Amino acid sequence: MDSLKAAYEDLLARLAAADPALVLGAGALGLFLLLALAVLVLGARRGRRLAAEAGERAEEMRAEIAALLKTQAEMSGRMQSMAEIFGSRQSELNKHLSERLDGIGHRLNQSVGEATKNTTDNLRRLHERLAVLDHAQKNISELAGQVTTLSNILGNKQSRGAFGQSRMEAIIADGLPKGAYLFQATLKSGARPDCLVTMPNEAPPLVIDAKFPLEGYHALKAAETPETAKAAQARFRTDLLKHIADIKERYLIPGETQDTAFMFVPSEAVFAEIHEHFEAVVQRAYRAKVVIVSPSLLMLSIQVVQALLRDARLREQAHVIQEEVMHLMVDLSRLDERVRKLATHFGQANKDIDQILISTDKLQKRGAKIEGLGFGEEAEEGANKPRLVAGGEKA
Repeated sequence: MDSLKAAYEDLLARLAAADPALVLGAGALGLFLLLALAVLVLGARRGRRLAAEAGERAEEMRAEIAALLKTQAEMSGRMQSMAEIFGSRQSELNKHLSERLDGIGHRLNQSVGEATKNTTDNLRRLHERLAVLDHAQKNISELAGQVTTLSNILGNKQSRGAFGQSRMEAIIADGLPKGAYLFQATLKSGARPDCLVTMPNEAPPLVIDAKFPLEGYHALKAAETPETAKAAQARFRTDLLKHIADIKERYLIPGETQDTAFMFVPSEAVFAEIHEHFEAVVQRAYRAKVVIVSPSLLMLSIQVVQALLRDARLREQAHVIQEEVMHLMVDLSRLDERVRKLATHFGQANKDIDQILISTDKLQKRGAKIEGLGFGEEAEEGANKPRLVAGGEKA
């Protein structure tokens, strides 16, 4: 800029030396040039300033970009570190989840196995119970059929008599030996009692009747009104009294049967009903010497008869037992005599053994003396010593 100014002044000086008008023109031109130059200079300065500012801004941008790149590098490193951390954590998490899932799966398998086993056991027990229930149902069905059959039997008079007869025969056959009873025997009067029980000591047999009337009892249990119940009681009482009178008239024969007979009732419930609501009938039976017995009482009576028969048989065999006891006493005395003789022999043997022991002691003592005798000088000295001979004289 200074060199241009010096060149311009030099040009003006030359122009002034040549022509003033040219100087003015040149001055004007120079002024214009100066202005243009100033504008250019200002523009150049401004451009340089802008360029400098742009450079500064570029440097700042470069610095910021470098910082950003550094930050980005740091962020990349951190992201990589975080990715590695996340990867390791993810693997640990996957491993932990896998272990947990395996444990859960194992426990689930165990639980499912136990549940399956428990279910199987429960089903098996259920099947067993169902089998028991089926068996019980079959038994109930059979019992229902038996009850129906029993009802039919008890509804028929002949069947009912056979049922009572069979129960009575079973009780007597179980309690008495064969030959102690007789079923459907015929008396001299032509009557045929259901059973005759032989009594001991040639006593008349005991009569047992099993034809008990149950029509009145069934009517009594089937009564629904007081009037029908009263009528059924009257009928049952009449049947009982008539049956008691028939037993007394047919079976109580002096000299041929016992003066007491048994009226067998094949049901404990009927027996309890009679003794609970028909006390007068029971007393009437006692006065007629007819004893009303249930299955349990008949069994007890048969046991008493069995004991009586056993005692009678024992009394009949008493003389045989006495003879056997006498023979036993003779054998016992003979055994005692032989034992005493054997004891004497043992005593003599003991004495002989004592004598033998005395002899062995003497032999041992003499052997000890012989063992103590000396030889050589002791023998010579012993030889010079006088010896005793028979009679106590010295040799």
